[in-house]
Amino acid sequence: MKTFFILALMLLSLTFAQAQGEQAPLQEKEFEYKNWTYKSVRDDQSINLRDFAKDKKLVMVVYFSAWCPNWRNEAPVAQRLYEKYKDHGFVVVGVSEYETVEKTLKDLEKKGIAFPVVYESVSLQDREKTLHFGYRKEAGDTRKWGSPWNVFFVPSKMKKDGDTLVKKAFVVNGELIEAEVEKFIREKLGLKPEEAAAQKIQ
Repeated sequence: MKTFFILALMLLSLTFAQAQGEQAPLQEKEFEYKNWTYKSVRDDQSINLRDFAKDKKLVMVVYFSAWCPNWRNEAPVAQRLYEKYKDHGFVVVGVSEYETVEKTLKDLEKKGIAFPVVYESVSLQDREKTLHFGYRKEAGDTRKWGSPWNVFFVPSKMKKDGDTLVKKAFVVNGELIEAEVEKFIREKLGLKPEEAAAQKIQ
């Protein structure tokens, strides 16, 4: 009976922890992030990040796995921020990891994700082979799968050529804290703080 009670308590704790998600603060980290060209999950066309970022003020790259419950939490936040600020020079691009293109596409349609999404890997076995895995280790993310993982770039500070884009970037080793990130986005876009956003983050 005692063993059953302990197991039930552990299961309850795990369920609660999953419900809380994995929100993490926005932090500036030093690591070498390389330019990439990946295929779109929607039309198989190539997207080059350096070209994608041209003439923009701020770029958010969100790495995610379609099967991840934490991505389920973040997806509507990422979509809201994209819709709200895309006309102000903010762009979002998703990078799918560890899931097939077909299942990823179905997930995006179900969640109503409109921003571009490419894929770096399509199998769980590719985890330690991805650039995503290496970047997370350098940025201090100790999670096994790292979904979602967010990185922000100011295009005007990107290197104009070569493999390396930046050697320093703002990252979120987990789910976005919406009020904090929105405040950051508005600052980088040169927009005045919103009263509601300012109140949320205090």
